[in-house]
Amino acid sequence: MSQPAHTPVMLNEVLAALEPQNGGVYVDATFGAGGYSRAILNAADCTVYGFDRDPTAIERAKEWAKEFAGRLFLINRPFAEMREALEEEGVEIVDGVVFDVGVSSMQLDEAERGFSFRRDGPLSMRMDGGKPDAADVVAKAEARDLAAIFRNYGEEKRSAQLAKAIVRARENEAITTTGRLASVIEAATPAAARKKIHPATRVFQALRIFINDELGQLIAGLRAAERLLRPAGRLVAVTFHSLEDRIVKRFLAGGESAKGGSRHLPPAEETPAPFQLLYAKAIAANADEAAQNPRARSAKLRAAERTNAAPLALDDFALGAPKPVELSFLNGG
Repeated sequence: MSQPAHTPVMLNEVLAALEPQNGGVYVDATFGAGGYSRAILNAADCTVYGFDRDPTAIERAKEWAKEFAGRLFLINRPFAEMREALEEEGVEIVDGVVFDVGVSSMQLDEAERGFSFRRDGPLSMRMDGGKPDAADVVAKAEARDLAAIFRNYGEEKRSAQLAKAIVRARENEAITTTGRLASVIEAATPAAARKKIHPATRVFQALRIFINDELGQLIAGLRAAERLLRPAGRLVAVTFHSLEDRIVKRFLAGGESAKGGSRHLPPAEETPAPFQLLYAKAIAANADEAAQNPRARSAKLRAAERTNAAPLALDDFALGAPKPVELSFLNGG
């Protein structure tokens, strides 16, 4: 029987935070290769619903998932839709939800998916294989919009310069592969700025997040989990960069934002928080895992337990979402 190809990041820490129980119902919101799902099912006599919007991930799991027939259910939908999808399955409440946010190791390893500049392939980056993809954005977006994407979703300091370099380069030759885009960025980056990480790292991150609406999906997924979790149910999230982590941190600590008030006015009544943090700070991968798996080096785990309090009405910007970038070519402009 085939096995999942990759060991998920911080697996032991995720299980410790989730505490799977016999008879429980859990959601693996980012199924990928199924590593978390398999570990949860082996840890307790429970049920897992695995979500992934990448049809390839679901198809690859069908054979080995037979081992857990009646306990593992695969759903080819974005985790932002988990509440609606579970209602269709007759599930209205769950005991735990796990997120492993961002691109999966499998997607990075497949050149034809176009996620990584380390493997030359078509410039796609779409998790669901749809359109528009990264090649469309790179080919059609104006320089100011490219710069906004790189700045807002990649925190790239040289966003304007790199955007202009891409626009100049595409006038001479279409940018349709990951290798071509990486070479354009590298050529436009001074040697002094290439020392720590590859100069294309943040641009690729920004395009991937923008194309897949990853931050919007994350916020929607967290809100869905909040409404699905029973009191004392656990939410566990592993993130890999500051934009994701900031959203998760603010979401789980949402009650803090409601305390506010002015020293010139009577104390405001404190709004009950929907979550009780399990850890005061994010947990990092241990030294051994970080040494063996480069992806684990930037991983942060946050976890919380659902309370009886009603969800808070915090808007996207309060949660740390960047200003959205509207592309004219996508709106018929």
